[in-house]
Amino acid sequence: MGSAEQLQQIYLAGFELETFDRFPSCVGVVRDSCIALLRPGENGLELLGTPGWRIGEVMGVLVEREGRQVFQAKSEIVEATPERLEVFRRFRTDLEGLLTSKG
Repeated sequence: MGSAEQLQQIYLAGFELETFDRFPSCVGVVRDSCIALLRPGENGLELLGTPGWRIGEVMGVLVEREGRQVFQAKSEIVEATPERLEVFRRFRTDLEGLLTSKG
């Protein structure tokens, strides 16, 4: 399956597609405040880095701060509540499943 077909499958699965000036060779995939960057690879689309939580125009990555999990983008922090962690887990699982399926 080519990149265009993968993007169509991802879109049909309820993800929004966005482009970003800072990452011209990537496509942003967004759902429920979660975001991932995809880029063309040898075998279709692949993740660039790890998915994160959308904080305004940036992506917060899941980290541990002072013994608790948070999504952080520079100085901006969003609490990684159990509900957000579940939404994030589902986002990753669904997206990774779409990227590894061969049609």
